[in-house]
Amino acid sequence: MIGQQHAYAMPLIFPQSYLDISNSSAHFHGTLDIKTLGGAGFASQRTTGDDRSWDLSDYDGIHLDVGKYDGKRYTLTLKDEILPPNPENGREQSTISYEYEFSSSSAEGLFVPWHALKATYRGKEKDGAEPLDTKNVKRFSVMMRRQV
Repeated sequence: MIGQQHAYAMPLIFPQSYLDISNSSAHFHGTLDIKTLGGAGFASQRTTGDDRSWDLSDYDGIHLDVGKYDGKRYTLTLKDEILPPNPENGREQSTISYEYEFSSSSAEGLFVPWHALKATYRGKEKDGAEPLDTKNVKRFSVMMRRQV
């Protein structure tokens, strides 16, 4: 026998995330299968509509009611600038993000003061960046990344 071919049937589980909104709360849930993705992956949800803007300058931060403890790490991200899509490929252009990593560890929730948000650009901390413009917040997102 010169060679053998083997075929394996392997079920694929694709990552999916959902955001259910009811009154003043949101429930973020889904499936993150890092095995199928070769060890990489994340699940996220964000606000939509590039024409939206929130003035949060009267507040000291944001309160998150994160529900029951699940042992997972999350990242809250806010943006104060959204550029138009790249004319060459239609993809969103990168801007500075303001991130805060947390886990669900308290039934009382979590308060995130604005000064605790770290400025990042494409996932790396951005030294010397201006602080978040809380008068002009354009996007909120929540993400669960693969545990490292």
